[in-house]
Formats: sequence, C-alpha cells, structure tokens
Amino acid sequence: MKVLVLEDEESIRGFVRINLQRNGFTVIEAETGEEALLAVEREADLHLAILDVMLPTISGIEVCQMLREKYPLMGILLLTAKGQELDKVEGLNAGADDYVVKPFSPLELVARLQALMRRMGTEAKARAQVQSPEQSGHLIISGPFVLQVDERRFLQEGREVMLTPKEFEIVQLFLENQNHALSRDEILDAVWGRYFTGDPKVVDVNIRRIRQKLGGDEAQILETIWGYGYRWKQRG
Repeated sequence: MKVLVLEDEESIRGFVRINLQRNGFTVIEAETGEEALLAVEREADLHLAILDVMLPTISGIEVCQMLREKYPLMGILLLTAKGQELDKVEGLNAGADDYVVKPFSPLELVARLQALMRRMGTEAKARAQVQSPEQSGHLIISGPFVLQVDERRFLQEGREVMLTPKEFEIVQLFLENQNHALSRDEILDAVWGRYFTGDPKVVDVNIRRIRQKLGGDEAQILETIWGYGYRWKQRG
C-alpha cells in the first residue's frame, strides 16, 4: 500500500518513513502542502495520506479538504498536536478519516493505518469501476437509497453519493440496522473499533457530513435520538 507522508519536520518525517517501510508500506514524502498536492498528481495508486496539520504555507487541513474533494476514496489521517481540539474537529469536518496526536508511537500509527485500510476494503474495491445497481452483488435498499456493499458505492435516486471510508461504514451500519436506534458508543465500537481513544464527537461530525451530502428533506432520514445516538428510518 502506497502512502503519502506530509510533514515539514525532517526528523519526524524520517521517523514515520522508517516505521512505515518496516511494515510494508511504500512511502512518498512531502515537506509542504504544495509538494503533497503535486505528489498526489504524479504518483499512481496513492491510497493513503498522513498529513501534519501545522505547516508553514498551506495547512494540512486545507490539503485534506482538497484531497477529499478530488479523491473521495483516499484514506486520510491527520497528525495533530496534543490538546488542539479545534484542529481535530476542523480536520474531521474537512474530510479526514482519523487522527493521531503527537507525540505518538510507531505502533499506534501503523495500527491506525491498518484499521483504516480494513475500513476502506481491499484495493480492488476502493478502485472499483462504476457499475449499475443491477450489476452489484450485495445490495441494501432503503427507499431511494441503494448501498452496493461489494462495490462500496452509495446511490441516492440513482445518483452516486461520494462517501469517505468511515462515512461508508457508518451508512452500512445504519442500513443493516434500519429503524433501530444506535448509541454513539455502538457506532464508535463498530466503525472505529473498541479501543478507539479519540474524541467521541467524531461520530457527530461524520453524521453531519453524511446529512449534508444527502441534502434537503432526505437528510432527515438520519434521526437524532437526543442523549443517546441516531436512527435510520426505514423507507419502503
């Protein structure tokens, strides 16, 4: 798996590179946001990106937003400074899938990347060609919504809604449990894993992004259960 590492401090970048290479990753390095964007254009099959938030020119969050808009299937992990709550929330709103707080251990970083890869599915699924609903194998249908699990595509009235890997896992969880209220803890365990130690607000951030992508009245299919969690209302 090929991964972009955007970090302006050479010592940290080298530390990350060595540990990723030891675990079988091919590493593409960038020192600035501009270099990172050029590298993504130049390199084929870049599946993952690790982006430092604090950079001298274009911030990691800005790079994240640009990558997410152009490469919706890319897995994106942010490196944030300890205690910078705003950076975490802003990064998740920009489309990041996960974050690691500095200082971090190489074991944690590799584990987060491997978990993200599992959520993304195999490379073939992540790069699957566009197919019609009739061509897909495993479908989950809820009114105008069709989730093609094998192809990792989500359709709304025949229009594809581009989801990040985590957003896709959340939608799949809801569609497999239609009309059932799911607590935030249940969503965290199912999508981020039982040992996730980050901010539980990541659930609310991703739900808000999914609603924005559905748009209009259809966004209300995802009901808020105040003080508990969320529920997907089944459609005929």
